[in-house]
Amino acid sequence: MEQLNQTSPQRFLLLGLSNVPHLQVIIFILFLIMYLLTISGNLLLVIIVRINPKLHSPMYFFLTNLSIIDICFSSSIVPVVIINTLAKDRSISSLGCATQMYISLAMGVTESLILAFMACDRYAAICRPLHYNIIMNKTLCHYLVAGAWTVGFVNSFVQVYLAFQLPFCNCPNINHYFCEVPAFIRMTCGDTFLIELSIYITGGIFVASSFYLILFSYFHIISKILKIISSQGIQKSFSTCASHLTAVILYYGTVMFMYLRPQSKKYSHHPSKTDNIVPIFYATVTPMLNPFIYSIRNKDVKNTFINQLKKKRHTG
Repeated sequence: MEQLNQTSPQRFLLLGLSNVPHLQVIIFILFLIMYLLTISGNLLLVIIVRINPKLHSPMYFFLTNLSIIDICFSSSIVPVVIINTLAKDRSISSLGCATQMYISLAMGVTESLILAFMACDRYAAICRPLHYNIIMNKTLCHYLVAGAWTVGFVNSFVQVYLAFQLPFCNCPNINHYFCEVPAFIRMTCGDTFLIELSIYITGGIFVASSFYLILFSYFHIISKILKIISSQGIQKSFSTCASHLTAVILYYGTVMFMYLRPQSKKYSHHPSKTDNIVPIFYATVTPMLNPFIYSIRNKDVKNTFINQLKKKRHTG
């Protein structure tokens, strides 16, 4: 029989992605490059939106918040992965683990809601263009964003509290590269019904409902686009939505694959390699790609960036 540690351990051991030396070097370099691109890309997008009055619209207000979320999400996970990849001591304190879990959970739920609001914004812009400024007014946008951040942090507090009430089996080794609730549940020897129930409720209320809201919005958007006679009009309308759809597919595709699978597979004590690889996409790859997706698809963003480079070149 395995002995239970009824008190929360002072430190947890993150087993990481690999123990093979040459793979560790490759992982270190890849995560470092992705992290630098994530921070620089998202910060640059926030600055561009800030300095260009043409981008002071609801869509880019939501996008600015999305960039801040991606910076926080990535910063709560990737630096620890980079350090632990080559470090001999891969342990993390109980407080550090709780903080990492709290921030990543909060950012995950908040991002789900922000992406849904961005879909609603595109719906209003394409399907209700004459009433767009009335529907997506400044006050509503601020309330929506404030609500998303509040829901994210409150939900995260509940999930982290329940996770740290679990009894752990012997040595608290986390078979993962960061502190995530599914990995925590795999360590426990106690009853996980309450925390699993809270995960499914959260997933149903916030993640799934946000996803269905996006599907509803784009169903009407596509129906509206198909009624446009001009091929140029169709291309322009699709162009405004393509970047958002790309971000949605990248984010929801990986999150739903990870969290909406059958319970026996998701919380197995011996996770597959997929369980460790898939979170890389929503925790690292998606935050890195988001600013490039939106900037590549938008002429105003690209022109602002080019103009700023020309100004610096002339002043230099």
